[in-house]
Amino acid sequence: MFDKQQLLDEIPRLRRYARALCGDASRADDLVQDTLERALVKSELWRGGKLRAWLFTLMHHIFVNQWKQGQRIEYRADDDLPDTVVRSEQQDGLDLRDLERTLARLSPDHREILLLVGLEELSYEECAAVVGIPIGTVMSRLARARDRLRGLLAEVEPGRRLKLVK
Repeated sequence: MFDKQQLLDEIPRLRRYARALCGDASRADDLVQDTLERALVKSELWRGGKLRAWLFTLMHHIFVNQWKQGQRIEYRADDDLPDTVVRSEQQDGLDLRDLERTLARLSPDHREILLLVGLEELSYEECAAVVGIPIGTVMSRLARARDRLRGLLAEVEPGRRLKLVK
């Protein structure tokens, strides 16, 4: 059985991953809460190993179940996304906004694999266990997701990123 402090230590990563999956802060918080609740209730099923991978597996299953039950995640068009408030001298903020919008345009399967491997630093094997697919599928989805992300980021026009504010 895991220590509750170990569970608390994973909350920032869970929130980050849930936010990326859902695209909405309130739904992401609900997903994290459901994941933590299930982890506490099912704690006797944890067999050791990396707690993070087990928690991501729980979150993945909850996310998929909610999606199948009609609680579909709404991915908005670029024009409908709120602008990120940034200081005009910081290019990093603009780049992050572009990345966030571009990630939202990826399919859920591609976004999930890309985030688990790239952001959460799970191995291909851990990622395969979380999502429940073969390692080869993880590798091919990751390659396609990276190619698609690269292509979408290349489409971003530098002149379109800045808005005149009076």
